[in-house]
Amino acid sequence: MQPSIQEVKKSHERRLLALPGVVSVGIGLDKRGQSAIIIGLDGPNPETETKLPTELEGYAVMVRMVGPIKAQ
Repeated sequence: MQPSIQEVKKSHERRLLALPGVVSVGIGLDKRGQSAIIIGLDGPNPETETKLPTELEGYAVMVRMVGPIKAQ
């Protein structure tokens, strides 16, 4: 049985957030409307982008430039 997308996100989140420029890991939809893991970057970072997977445990991974995130 395939793990849920929430379980997959949780199991990979800490490792992904440790990469330079990664500011968020979330769940959303890909271009086909399927569930996907969304990785937010604070800006273009070619070195980090090459290290990001295109899928995790059967779920698509999408990268978005979201800018810096500040706590309020």
